[in-house]
Amino acid sequence: MSDVHAHAHGAHAHDGPLPPYPERATLDGRNKILGFWMFLAGETVLFGSLFATFLALKDSVMSGPSGQELFSLPLVALATFILLTSSLTSVFAVQAMHRHDKKGILVWLGVTVLLGLGFLILEIYEFVHYVHLGHGFTTSAFSSAFYTLVGFHGAHVVFGIVWISLIIGQVASKGLTVVTAPKVYVTSLYWHFVDLVWVFIFTVVYLMGKLG
Repeated sequence: MSDVHAHAHGAHAHDGPLPPYPERATLDGRNKILGFWMFLAGETVLFGSLFATFLALKDSVMSGPSGQELFSLPLVALATFILLTSSLTSVFAVQAMHRHDKKGILVWLGVTVLLGLGFLILEIYEFVHYVHLGHGFTTSAFSSAFYTLVGFHGAHVVFGIVWISLIIGQVASKGLTVVTAPKVYVTSLYWHFVDLVWVFIFTVVYLMGKLG
C-alpha cells in the first residue's frame, strides 16, 4: 500500500505549488535536459567539422574576393552584439521561470525572438552584399565553405526563433507547469549554444579573415 501511495503522490506532485526549479521537478523533465545535452554534443561535432573544412579552404579564393576584401567588422560586430544580447534575455526568461513569473517569461522570450530576427536581417543583408561583390556560393572553395558554415548557423537561428515562438504560445495558453518549464529551459540551452557557435564564427571567420 505504501508503494501505491508513493506512486500516486509522485504522479500528482505537479498539482501543488511549483518547486523553485520546475524544469527539474519530474524525471521526465530531467531526462529531457540530459537528452538535450547529448544532442548538443552531436551538434558540436558537426560544427567542428564545418570549422575544420573552412580553415582548410579559407585561402582557396581563386579569382574571387578574399575575406580581407569582403568583411565589414562593424556590421558583423553589431550582429554579434545583438545575438549576445539575446542570449542575456533568454537568461532573464529562465530567471523569470524560477520566480514563477509567467509574464516575465513571455516578455523576455519575446525580446529574444525579436533580437534573433534583427540578427537574421543583418546576416541576410550581409549575404546579399557579398553576392553583389562577386562572392557567390560557387565562386571559390572559400566562398562555398563560408556560406556553408555561416549559413548552417543561420539555419539554426531560424529554427531557434520558430521553436522559442512555439514555446511562447504554449506558456501563454497552458501556463508555467512542470511540463512547459523543461521546454523553456531547453530552448534557452539551445539559444546559448547557437550564440556560442557564433562567437567562434566571429573569431575564426571574420576576425582572422579580416586580419589575414
